[in-house]
Amino acid sequence: MTRTVLSIAHDINPLSISWPMSRLKAAEAKAATALTAAVFFICGAGQAQSEYQFTPEKELVIATKEAPPFVMKRSDGTLYGISIDLWRQIAEQLHLRYHFSEHETVQELLRGIEEGSFDAAIAAVTATGARERVVDFTQPFYSTGLGVAVPADENAWTSVFRTMLSFGFFQAVLALVLLAVCVGCLIWLLERNKTEHFNGGLKGLGAGVWWSTIAMTRGGAGQNAPATLAGRIVATAWMIASVITIAIFTAGITSTLTKRELQGVVHSVNDLRSVRVGATTGTTTVEYFGRQRISYHGFPTPQAGLEALQAHRIDAFVYDKPLLTWLVLQEYSSTLRVLDITFDTQNYAIALPKGSALRPILDAPLLEQIESDWWEQALFQYLGKKESN
Repeated sequence: MTRTVLSIAHDINPLSISWPMSRLKAAEAKAATALTAAVFFICGAGQAQSEYQFTPEKELVIATKEAPPFVMKRSDGTLYGISIDLWRQIAEQLHLRYHFSEHETVQELLRGIEEGSFDAAIAAVTATGARERVVDFTQPFYSTGLGVAVPADENAWTSVFRTMLSFGFFQAVLALVLLAVCVGCLIWLLERNKTEHFNGGLKGLGAGVWWSTIAMTRGGAGQNAPATLAGRIVATAWMIASVITIAIFTAGITSTLTKRELQGVVHSVNDLRSVRVGATTGTTTVEYFGRQRISYHGFPTPQAGLEALQAHRIDAFVYDKPLLTWLVLQEYSSTLRVLDITFDTQNYAIALPKGSALRPILDAPLLEQIESDWWEQALFQYLGKKESN
């Protein structure tokens, strides 16, 4: 049986199967071509489907809220402002169709983005770590920080009383008193057995402290002065030192009063802890106060907070500086002013749903716009000055 099979295999001419082999190779080539075409078709279909989401036929829902000067509304209902103009520039560049959906608070914008009700949200939305957990953000288009508004007509005596009641003032007075007591004790130790008016226990000690206090104020130090050489050396050194000490103390008080007069009761973040400060609830200002352990009075809107500041129910109001500056200039320029300080740097960006394909599409045009001359002109138009971001 084996020999028969080998004989048959030997008798077969290899050329007799050459034609079926060529057919097989041709079939393999056709299959490879068909597979390649199928891959390109699938990729092309996927690419076409991805691009279709952003063609002019797709109308995007862009959520926003009024936040002058970033989002404002004209009498005819049309929106304008820094953020609105920026979005229109980007949409025109990408040929996007869209309509705006107006809402009252930033929380509504972020909630709608998180739920997928909106394709994007643009206003004065600050990108934070907490918000980044639930929504995505584009590249920031504006860098700012928190500003402080104070009454423009603060009474001069109010500044004096605040200065005298401040912790720094008490520290300075306490330091002067301790110095006078220490010098008085030293004079008493040197003079108690040799000078009559320094004799005795508490009575002599009191006389020493009283003399050092009088010497510090440079009034009547010649009376009942130390008589010993050591006592007079200490007394001379104390008189010279007290002149310098009083001069420094007076200069510090004058500087503080001048600073308060020019800048108000708040000129640093630490001052917010000692005044009645207000903030808009649900904003990044409240988050900042929470991190800094600063107590505050909450208000539903920035206008309500500024009204309370105008009525002197609070001493300062903290809000995003460009928005705060705009509101004060437009409505409270005669009664309120914004201090020339900025803290807690913030970045405004466009909010997007998590994993949105819009993010890589918007980032490049957004950066191109904020690097252009048009952006500088827009900032100058709305803010009155050019700002670098």
